[in-house]
Amino acid sequence: MYIRHIINSGNSKIKALLLCIILLSVCLGNARAQNLNDDAPEKKAASAIRDPQVAFVAIKKKLTTALSKNDQLSAAQCYQQIGELFYYQTGYSQALDNYYKADKIFRTFNDRLKLADNLNNIGQTYYHARQYTAATKVFMESLKLYRAMNNRNGVAEAYGAIGQTFEKTNAYAKAVNYQQLALREYKLAGNNNEIAKIYENLGSLHEDKLQLDSALKYFRLAEQINSQNNNMLAQIEVINNLGDVYRKSGKYRQSLPYTFKAARLAEKYNDQYQLGSAYRDLSKAYNLLNRNDSAYFYSEAGRTIFLKIYTEENEKQLAILQTLFEIEQKDNAIDRFESEKTTNRIIAIGATVIMCLVALLAASVISRQRLKIKNEQRLNEQSQQSFKSALELKTKELTTHTLNIIQKNQLLDELKEKLNTMVKDDKRDQRRELKKLMNMIQISSSHDKNWEDFRVVFEQVHENFFDRLKQHPAGLNAADMRLLALLKMNLGSADIATMLGISQDSLRIARYRLRKKLNLDEGERLQDFIKGLG
Repeated sequence: MYIRHIINSGNSKIKALLLCIILLSVCLGNARAQNLNDDAPEKKAASAIRDPQVAFVAIKKKLTTALSKNDQLSAAQCYQQIGELFYYQTGYSQALDNYYKADKIFRTFNDRLKLADNLNNIGQTYYHARQYTAATKVFMESLKLYRAMNNRNGVAEAYGAIGQTFEKTNAYAKAVNYQQLALREYKLAGNNNEIAKIYENLGSLHEDKLQLDSALKYFRLAEQINSQNNNMLAQIEVINNLGDVYRKSGKYRQSLPYTFKAARLAEKYNDQYQLGSAYRDLSKAYNLLNRNDSAYFYSEAGRTIFLKIYTEENEKQLAILQTLFEIEQKDNAIDRFESEKTTNRIIAIGATVIMCLVALLAASVISRQRLKIKNEQRLNEQSQQSFKSALELKTKELTTHTLNIIQKNQLLDELKEKLNTMVKDDKRDQRRELKKLMNMIQISSSHDKNWEDFRVVFEQVHENFFDRLKQHPAGLNAADMRLLALLKMNLGSADIATMLGISQDSLRIARYRLRKKLNLDEGERLQDFIKGLG
């Protein structure tokens, strides 16, 4: 066997996992033993599934076919059937997982009847997993759907299930009320088999509250209907319950015939669960009658039956878990293979697309970069041309301005010479007036506004020239800077002297003083200093 092979192998993690599954199965079996009456219908349903492993494989194949054909409703029914298999094997978590897959599909197709029936399955699973709040919520939803469809049997079934859930939370008044509602609906629907079941539920509720006369009445009614319908499987549990009521009423000997009858019927119809339950009740009755040998005998007989039941169930659970494991391993391998193929295809397509995009992007970037470079070159050429034109214009303007100043000063010099001649020849009073006029010409030639205009135009051609001179540590004055500006224009000594309104001898002295102030070495020319300024 596959699981036995794994246990015998050296894989400690898998061995630990399987041991946990086995322990969980045993615990579930013990838990069910504490709540026998509730689980009895499920035990009979489970016994009808002779080989859940084979059933699971068959349903799984149907599911695969339905999914391949995109037949969603068939797939939902398969999920529902797989959920039932797990439910009967007490695999409640797996059962809920499959039931909810079916639920999603039924909601998509708005199949209200199948949705309501599936909700009842979900509610029963929550109920047996002892999640009563969740079970009540789901049963209420199925009740609403059955009402909308005017489905009396469905409404009655939901009422009965809600009543059983309230019984588990000790809300007995609500439990009785919902069982009565279920009884009314089943009577209107004429469903005698389910009426008998509700009578049995009402009897159990009253038995729990030790209202034994009422319990006896409802069990009698259930017995009568089962007898009329020849429903002997349901009759076994009812007869056993009658024995319980007599025993709890203190009528120990009167209880024995009912319990023995239940045991014979269980043995006849091979209902091992009810047989074990009858043996357990016989043990209790004989113990109360102080017949301890008989009590011990039936206690051991019942324990042996339940041990056999749960051993077989655990083997079935392990078998179905093994089957599930193998199928899932196979499906996972197929899924991984398909996924890898799809992934590789996607990666190949993605890589091709990315390469194309990168190539297009690179081409676009290169094209835009080339266009940008061309535009920048064009702009630079235009800018340089504009700058060159502007510089040439300013240079011409500066040259013209300089020539105008030179011409003006030359004119003033000639005028001054003529006036000197007139001063020497004229009378004393005329000489005084002419002298004043010469002084005015002298002042005009030195301080004319044209010098300010010259400076403005000069700075437009030679930017920051005067600012750099001002920063020189020699502390140059306005006359020094004016001389340096004229030298910057490469004017001759005669023109510079005319521009400054001085003689060439005075210009030589001014140049000498300026060299000394600048602390220039011998042999170093003023032109070299000016070039160094930029």
